[in-house]
Amino acid sequence: MQKRLIEVRRLGRFGYAEGLELQNLLEREVVEKREKDYFLLLEHPHTYTVGRRAKMDGVLATKEILKTLGAEVYETNRGGKVTYHGIGQIVGYPIISLSPEREDVHKYVRDLEEVVIRSLADFGIESFRIENLTGVHTRMGKIAAIGVHLRRWVTTHGFALNVNTDLSFFNWIISCEGEPVTTMDRILGREIDLREVEDVIIKNFAAVFGYENIQASEKVLTVEI
Repeated sequence: MQKRLIEVRRLGRFGYAEGLELQNLLEREVVEKREKDYFLLLEHPHTYTVGRRAKMDGVLATKEILKTLGAEVYETNRGGKVTYHGIGQIVGYPIISLSPEREDVHKYVRDLEEVVIRSLADFGIESFRIENLTGVHTRMGKIAAIGVHLRRWVTTHGFALNVNTDLSFFNWIISCEGEPVTTMDRILGREIDLREVEDVIIKNFAAVFGYENIQASEKVLTVEI
C-alpha cells in the first residue's frame, strides 16, 4: 500500500467562512493530487450551520436575536440538519481521500464517532452511539455532532465536540433530532483545556484511521500513513 501523508493544522479561533474556504481549497488539492491528506482542528466563533436535510426554519432566532448573540448562519453542503458551532467547542475537519481502500460512507462516519468515543474515554467520560442517529451521546445528552460531505471520495466537514460550550446557544435552533445536549465540562465539573483535548483527538484519529508517527505538535505537523 502506498504511503500517504497527513498534515494536521491546529488553527485556534477561526472564522466559519474562512474555514469553509480553506476546506474547499484543500479538498481541490486532495482530489487532484491524492498525495497528502489534511486534518483541521479549530474553534469557530458563534455560528449556526444548516445541513442538506434541514430548512432555515430550524433556526429559531430572528435577525435581531442573531445580532444580539453575535452569531451568523450558513447553509452548507454537509449532511445532517441544523447545529451550532462556537467558543469552547472543538471542530474537526478531516480532508482525506477514502479511495480506494475506505470507500464506505457509513464506515467513515462510524470511524469519526469512534475517534470521539475513545477521546472521551481518555477523560473518563462514557459515551456511545444511538441506533439510527449520527453523533456521540452520553447519559446527560448528545456531546458531539457529525455531518460530512464527500466529493470523489474526498471528505470535508466532520465533527463538533462540546468541551466548554455555552449550551444556551442551542436554545435558538432545532438541533439534529431535537435531543438534549451536554458538554465535557458539565460532566466532569471543571473547565478543560482545549489543547489537551486536541492532543487526545489527534492520538485517537491516528489509531482509528491508521496513521503513524504522530508526535507532539505545534500549529502544523506532518505524518505518514
